[in-house]
Amino acid sequence: MQEKLSLMIPGPTPVPESVLKALGQHPIGHRSGEFQDIVRRTTAQLQWLHQTEGDVLTITGSGTAAMEAGIINTLSRGDKVLCGENGKFGERWVKVAKAYGINVEVLKTEWGQPLNPEEFRKVLEGDKKKEIKAVIITHSETSTGVLNDLQTISKYVRAHGQAITIADCVTSLGACDVPMDNWGIDVIASGSQKGYMMPPGLGFVAMSNRAWEAQQKSDLPKFYLDLSQYKKAASKNSNPFTPAVNLYFSLEAALNMMQAEGLTSIFKRHHRHRAATQAGMKAIGLPIFSAEGHGSPAITAVAPKTIDAEQLRKEVKDKFDILLAGGQDHLKGKVFRIGHLGFVNDRDVLTAVSAIEATLQSLGLDNGQIGQGLKAASEILTAR
Repeated sequence: MQEKLSLMIPGPTPVPESVLKALGQHPIGHRSGEFQDIVRRTTAQLQWLHQTEGDVLTITGSGTAAMEAGIINTLSRGDKVLCGENGKFGERWVKVAKAYGINVEVLKTEWGQPLNPEEFRKVLEGDKKKEIKAVIITHSETSTGVLNDLQTISKYVRAHGQAITIADCVTSLGACDVPMDNWGIDVIASGSQKGYMMPPGLGFVAMSNRAWEAQQKSDLPKFYLDLSQYKKAASKNSNPFTPAVNLYFSLEAALNMMQAEGLTSIFKRHHRHRAATQAGMKAIGLPIFSAEGHGSPAITAVAPKTIDAEQLRKEVKDKFDILLAGGQDHLKGKVFRIGHLGFVNDRDVLTAVSAIEATLQSLGLDNGQIGQGLKAASEILTAR
């Protein structure tokens, strides 16, 4: 059967029918009063999602564009920053910062392990001259399924008094509780194709007052990603450049769904799906790649020992039309990743677990009793 592919990857994620229908509306003028009303409404909704009273700006671009914007709008050439690196995206922010002539000190941890907040505390407390201008952190490391302790690290950054926190929340926002103002985070970047339940194409940058103060001093080159232009336009419910108008239609539809569900329910759902996925994999003898207790509610990385992960992904796709994500860089063939963020329900999780288990059985690689993975996942999802 054609056109039955199910996405169980960390992005793009499944898109609700109502969001797709909104996308298919006829475009309107991006300088019209009607579009300005949409910008006004979605801006308020984005502030609700980020749990902030500050600015949340929308860019036509990817999550990487949002992160780059956060970095280049708050830093200057030669500034010293700390960057946490325990996966592919931590590595990426190091590369972005270095590309702009920023002096990067890397606090590195083995892939699959969480960043150690105490290492950040020690370096920040030892910075007596207050030379460190920012700490760049990936909250949910998409490449490994690890959730880093952004709350504690941000607390240590605040205690430093000079540095700001720049957080990649691309796969955590909308899946995890990220109270921006309460945690004192200065910059949060995210993308539409993850927890927002939308197609790719929009990036979001939330900025605190401290971030805007840093922006006034930044001397790095920027034009399309100059957030001061977005802030000025946002004050008039507009955009400095031609935005992806139809994606705004989808954004409002998706945020309406999220508000109807409520933040607490959204976070509980993602935590249940993480627990069910991990329980299902463990029950069929597949180890979880991330350190115990540090798995992301958005994605689970699995490290099979008896089969090449790429072969398993191919078999699951060919047999069941379910797309799983592969390992990146040195993890290719060693891990596969199950996305359970955004528009994912209990049925999707049970289906993915069952498909993986059935595939292992068909290959003669599961010595247990068929159905153990499904049973373990079901027990989590049906618990009261």
